[in-house]
Amino acid sequence: MSEPNPQSPIPNPDWIEAGRLLFAGPADFERGVPSMEHLPDASLPEVAFAGRSNVGKSSLINALTGRNKLARASTEPGRTRELNFFRVGDRLRLVDMPGYGYAKAGKAEIGRWTSLIRDYLRGRPTLHRVILLIDARHGLKSHDKEVMDALDTSAVIYQLVLTKADKIKPSELAETLAATQSAIAKRPAAHPVIIATSSETGAGIELLRAEIAALA
Repeated sequence: MSEPNPQSPIPNPDWIEAGRLLFAGPADFERGVPSMEHLPDASLPEVAFAGRSNVGKSSLINALTGRNKLARASTEPGRTRELNFFRVGDRLRLVDMPGYGYAKAGKAEIGRWTSLIRDYLRGRPTLHRVILLIDARHGLKSHDKEVMDALDTSAVIYQLVLTKADKIKPSELAETLAATQSAIAKRPAAHPVIIATSSETGAGIELLRAEIAALA
């Protein structure tokens, strides 16, 4: 197969089908990880989902896997406090990371989450990509740029995915896409392809599946 190119006017049908088949199989919650010693064995490729609190990480994971309640979505910011691992058959793990930019917990607890995320990103040999979610309604914020700085420094490949694309007008979405593309142009660890998605309408989901299938 050729390399996937989700932004092509005609998406590669082989990769679209590979993504469909990957996520049509079993997908199950494996474990919540509060500290590094509880990580599962490093036997499968991993794709981690990061983003500001309430950006829609859990909803996107559910949309990708076609399961309504695999990942727990919450209206309460900062609820996810562990690295939550989901196993996609015997091919792949998805990792739902704690949201950043908001938390009611005390400084000690926030520090523990931050250290866990940093240690995981730097020290996990099977981590193939971080999917960095950006709310299409708001675009890149200072916290997002700080995370991108850290990922660039750690040489962890990351791909920006816009969420909630159905909540704004097509013209506004185009502007956000252009601004986001410009912002990552000179970032060394940023994947060049940005995908706009909606967990409610399914927009962009098959394209993101295709990208992830290429990593499995």
